[in-house]
Amino acid sequence: MAEQASARPSLFTHPVHLGLGARVLPQPAFTGMAWYADYVARAAADGVEGRLVSLYTFAESWDSWEMHPAGDELVVCLAGEITLHQETPDGTAAVVTLGAGEYAVNAPGVWHTADVGGTATVLFITAGVGTQHRPR
Repeated sequence: MAEQASARPSLFTHPVHLGLGARVLPQPAFTGMAWYADYVARAAADGVEGRLVSLYTFAESWDSWEMHPAGDELVVCLAGEITLHQETPDGTAAVVTLGAGEYAVNAPGVWHTADVGGTATVLFITAGVGTQHRPR
């Protein structure tokens, strides 16, 4: 008997939450920046130990900075090239360019933004509690 194909969720549209007890919790479809406030409420019980796993393809540089105070963020470039700009709490700046298969870590409290010269697909594993944004 032939197996029927079923629609599988995509990280591009439906991030997942890694929660306490090694749980993987599929999330509703990403709908824009307001989605994050709802995510924080959904994941609140896991506190700072929860992680958001998301996947994006960027065709333009970011128009804002962000910072995650509760923990590290893993940034993995899967395709293309992305340049991260990082500012540490003491004011030190760093620029990290990632190609396919390369990664960087945004430590807690490090403000970061990114430039893309073409397209880049990037996987994020983020400690999202308390995330802040500021204009670029």
